[in-house]
Amino acid sequence: MATHVINLNDAPAVKTSRRLADMPDRVVSGDPHHEIGMHFTSPDGRVSAGVWTSTPGTWHVFTDKDEYCYIVSGLCALIHEDGTRTEFGPGSSFLIPDGFRGFWDVVETTTKHFVIRDTET
Repeated sequence: MATHVINLNDAPAVKTSRRLADMPDRVVSGDPHHEIGMHFTSPDGRVSAGVWTSTPGTWHVFTDKDEYCYIVSGLCALIHEDGTRTEFGPGSSFLIPDGFRGFWDVVETTTKHFVIRDTET
């Protein structure tokens, strides 16, 4: 099987959408909707990469993963459980390490490129 470079600006292999309010106890405020374009999933399912867009809202961060993010557009923040807030806009890149506890706060509809490594065994 040939392996090629994956361009996250190309059309994704799989597109899905979800409304976070459909996930009990996840949303803190707003009614965030996510569009996810999955470009890559490793054979063992532990590494994935793609493009994510969210409408405004605040929710508990998903855990058991390391996630690298690059913000393409919009304005968002990560809020640590101790209250420390870090905002990110277009061109920002950051890593959310496994073990981070806190919240995503999407202030303006935000699009990001992401790479996730699932740490759950």
